[in-house]
Amino acid sequence: MNKQVEIIVYGTEQLCPSCVNLPSSKETYEWLEAAISRKFPKQPFLISYVDIFAPPEDEEKKSFAKRVIEEELFYPVVLLEGRIVGEGNPKLKVIYREMEKYGYRAELIPEE
Repeated sequence: MNKQVEIIVYGTEQLCPSCVNLPSSKETYEWLEAAISRKFPKQPFLISYVDIFAPPEDEEKKSFAKRVIEEELFYPVVLLEGRIVGEGNPKLKVIYREMEKYGYRAELIPEE
């Protein structure tokens, strides 16, 4: 692994109007964290959730949260190292492929 990547999931508790029948942004964040941890065990990564209507004081996160609202992006919006890798209904294969560019390697977990 070349570097520990940072993944940020931007969204809100309210479902995106175009995303009916999809999980909430917070549920997507939790699902991504679990799925990535299983795919790349013992390979650390940072993942955080940012509510677009109540972002932290961090200027970069605040600015992107504002962008999600102003540009009417479909949330959740998933950023990996500052690059959008998912919007609305993020695809695991796309996120996995992007992580592999940073040296992450899938590992099979032996069954007990």
